[in-house]
Amino acid sequence: MAGTPLLVPGFALSDALMARAPRVRLLLLDVDGVLTDGRVILGNEDEHKAFDIKDGHGIKMLQRHGVAVGIITGRTSRAVERRARELDIAHLYQGCSEKLPRCRQLLEELELSPDQAAYVGDDVVDLPILLHVGLGIAVQDAHPLVKRYAHWITPSPGGRGAVREACEAILHAHGRYSDEMERYVNAPADG
Repeated sequence: MAGTPLLVPGFALSDALMARAPRVRLLLLDVDGVLTDGRVILGNEDEHKAFDIKDGHGIKMLQRHGVAVGIITGRTSRAVERRARELDIAHLYQGCSEKLPRCRQLLEELELSPDQAAYVGDDVVDLPILLHVGLGIAVQDAHPLVKRYAHWITPSPGGRGAVREACEAILHAHGRYSDEMERYVNAPADG
């Protein structure tokens, strides 16, 4: 119904998330298992990945409200490069066998402290960053150890809307979720 405030996302938000997310100015993402469902389809000359369009829209909403987004991934793929370009993600780091040094370098370049960053991961190789940043998020189908150390676990699995949920949770913690949703609820109707 138009004019009805949409105050909260349609999923549960943990106390840890709500305490940490207001400080977040940078959201860092893994790719395989987070932005995708973790499957890699190898063709004769290229690698194919499926991205959830809802995740992309969540990223764009978060960027509109001043939160930078970056990708740090161990693999290298032209599909990831293309998706980052489509989403105006300026901070793309591929081929990182160790992700934490790249995270630290980016935080330094952006003059941010670790508690101003969030990271979404799914596997044990993501733990060093997840434990370093202020807000560690695991996707629903993450490795049990990653889920144990995460501050919040998304309701959805990787590649199926988990990044969108992380973006909406951060927007809510920043007090901007309702404003963002009102853009769509109160959009002018075409004549």
